[in-house]
Amino acid sequence: MRKSLLGVLAVGLIGALGATGCATKTYVQEQVAAASKASDAKIGEVQKQVEATQMDVTNLKKSDAMQNDQIAKLSDTTKEALARADEANKLANHSFLFETTLTDDAVHFGFNKSDLSTEAKAALDAFAQKVKDQNKNVYIEIQGNTDNIGSDKVNLMLGQARAEAVMRYLNMQHGFPLVRMSAISYGKFKPIADNKTAEGRAKNRRVTLVVMD
Repeated sequence: MRKSLLGVLAVGLIGALGATGCATKTYVQEQVAAASKASDAKIGEVQKQVEATQMDVTNLKKSDAMQNDQIAKLSDTTKEALARADEANKLANHSFLFETTLTDDAVHFGFNKSDLSTEAKAALDAFAQKVKDQNKNVYIEIQGNTDNIGSDKVNLMLGQARAEAVMRYLNMQHGFPLVRMSAISYGKFKPIADNKTAEGRAKNRRVTLVVMD
């Protein structure tokens, strides 16, 4: 009787151990599966981050290439304006936005005059609105130019007077801060057309506004 009871207990104990072993094995398998799933998720996230970084690098290279191509096409005076602004630490990003040229045949400065005509003021009003539409804290270099009639000194003074007339108008009529603008004269030294013709001289009598951010 006693031996039979011991046998039953032994069988029961073995069964319990077997059941416990199965439960433990199942638990371990579940934990391994969960860990594997979490690891796969992390690997997938890392792969996404790597792909996003590669895309950012590719886009940055494209952006740099486009900016270099744009700079290569700029006029000499615009490149000089960027260099001056950079040296003076007046720019945040050192980048060119756009430029506008007001020539005598379009805005009628008048020969040997720096007064702004009605047409010139209208052109500057349109320019001011375009700048405001940029919604950026821009810096503007205003470049005065003349034809080749007259001495170097006189033309340098005339070009400066035209540039400063434009700067005053933008400040007084549109509130552009003077600290964000500068006026420079090239006189007759940067022609864009042939001074031998009236039409060419009219194009050379101009003010160019270079806008940077």
